[in-house]
Amino acid sequence: MKLSRKSHCKINLLLNVVGRRDDGFHELEMLMLPVPIFDRLDFELPNNDIGLTCNQPGIPTDSGNLACRAAESFAARVGIADGVRIHLEKTIPTEGGLGGGSSNAAATLLALNELHGTPLDQAALHELATELGSDVPFFLQNQAAVAKGRGEVIKPVAQLAALDGKSLLLIRPGFGVPTPWAYQALAKFPGAKSRPAGQADKLAKRLANGPLAEAAESFYNSLEAPVFNKFPLLKLIKQHALTNGAEAALMCGSGSAIFAICPDTATAESLGRATESAFGQQSLVQTVPLPGDLPNTSV
Repeated sequence: MKLSRKSHCKINLLLNVVGRRDDGFHELEMLMLPVPIFDRLDFELPNNDIGLTCNQPGIPTDSGNLACRAAESFAARVGIADGVRIHLEKTIPTEGGLGGGSSNAAATLLALNELHGTPLDQAALHELATELGSDVPFFLQNQAAVAKGRGEVIKPVAQLAALDGKSLLLIRPGFGVPTPWAYQALAKFPGAKSRPAGQADKLAKRLANGPLAEAAESFYNSLEAPVFNKFPLLKLIKQHALTNGAEAALMCGSGSAIFAICPDTATAESLGRATESAFGQQSLVQTVPLPGDLPNTSV
């Protein structure tokens, strides 16, 4: 039995760290937007064990890969001995704050559940996703959503009408930012955690009911403080975007990618060229329309 599934990425229009939890994780509120840039995963049953191959060297192909861990967690929960062969065609850059690994994990859970005749309901899949990582639950669905807690409390939001017809430019430089480091370094920047809770819901309402120009000032990412301090190039890229046609710009998740929302495709593509002219070749400069088209992810 074979199945292929596409796995999209995301950006955070808001990432507000509001405190620390008793379990050691950070208490978050985020407004997350799915973005139609895809990895592809091919699954084949049965196999002697859980095996992963990838088109890109340097990507872990063992339990250091979230897709492998998702397959292991699924097998343990359902109680199946048969393995699965997974091939990952990687397009989403790693350590960019785009959630590619989390998306791969969610796609693996959904694909294996389908291949095995849906033994797990949505609640059980959500529980597995939460155990795998803070962003994984978001990728079990494909709508813009507010995420709270560690990221596991997902509430889809009304259409973000202010983004209709806009274009999104993603810029990832030639280096990544490890997520654990970004959160650990945040301790040195207490001011980045001073905003009260409720920002994500407010921004979602502003984007649903008003123009982007009035909402853009509410885009916020607590992790910019430590990341920009260590990697000032990222702050320069963001500022360059805002002074060269972008209506809003922010670091994606824990970085290193920066997103810019532009009024149209021509502006976004021009900004991409201007960015590389100013800062040199980047590892990713890609424009996609908003809202992103996320068709059925089975292929």
